[in-house]
Amino acid sequence: MTHSQDEQQTAFPVTRKRGGVLRGALSWFDNEASWKTDRNRGGRVHWTRVAPFVFLHGGCLLAFWTGWSPVAVAVAAFLLVTRIFFLTGFYHRYFSHKSFETSRVAQFVFALLTNTAVQRGPLWWAATHRHHHVASDTPDDPHSPTQFGLFWSHIGWLFDPANHRTRWNLIPDLLRFPELRILNRFDTAVVGLLFGALFALGAVLQAFAPGLGTTGWQMVAWGFFISTVMLFHITNSINSASHVFGRQRFPTGDTSRNSAIFALLTMGEGWHNNHHYYQAAARQGFYWWQIDITFYILKILQGLGIIWNLNKVPQHVLELGRQNLGRKHRVMPRKADRDPSVA
Repeated sequence: MTHSQDEQQTAFPVTRKRGGVLRGALSWFDNEASWKTDRNRGGRVHWTRVAPFVFLHGGCLLAFWTGWSPVAVAVAAFLLVTRIFFLTGFYHRYFSHKSFETSRVAQFVFALLTNTAVQRGPLWWAATHRHHHVASDTPDDPHSPTQFGLFWSHIGWLFDPANHRTRWNLIPDLLRFPELRILNRFDTAVVGLLFGALFALGAVLQAFAPGLGTTGWQMVAWGFFISTVMLFHITNSINSASHVFGRQRFPTGDTSRNSAIFALLTMGEGWHNNHHYYQAAARQGFYWWQIDITFYILKILQGLGIIWNLNKVPQHVLELGRQNLGRKHRVMPRKADRDPSVA
């Protein structure tokens, strides 16, 4: 049973049953503790899912108390850029689409690094994203702006307990790694370590280099809260705005669009229509003039031997894109052109 489109857009009913307060709160620290609450029908908002976003956004206000310093702002910028890359390069192109290969050790290291982005664990992220591609812009899509509106597709869908569970059936290739399952279950542990490390760094700088004007809470305000909130809204713009603004080069049967502006903001993810047409490619900017910074960094990692076998865009896909330049499409792509991991 599902909610109607109008209810998902406007009502946002709050669910208080099936799992209780304690189970809902435990889900902040143990994702499997909330399994029973995930049986709720879609389109509902649970306070335990809203609270972390209130905490993150409210934490940005700390900056009015702590002030700023060049060091704190530089750390925030560094964490913003690196975590965008980790999300786009590994949670998305590796775990979700298997567009390249790497070792088991590197796989886990990059999963840990990406976990600092505060966007849940690698298995949940990959499973949810694969589900999005299967159901893109249909009522079963968890974050379609055409079905449920921009607010729901950008952030509201994360308040719904139905989207909190990990869809294990969509990630059989990842379930054989127990270390990933543990990380996925306790994904806030790494986030807590980042929070503590930033506070410790600021406190050490305050004690031994007071001239820098940096404190522990200042580092937390900028390096954790502000950087993470900016990261969230930049990367989630692909779920929302990239299905509304831009152009369509390929016939995908959905509203995915290409945007050079979003591509620059997200280090290449803005070539979203390209990606929806051929999801298996490591490169989302299919043509030389479509800037894809994530892909350039992946090429460097390939040169260093850390990753290998980056999937290329087939020539027939490139040729179709050249022929379709400027057209607008609503025709479903051939099944053979879809990512085999989600088709």
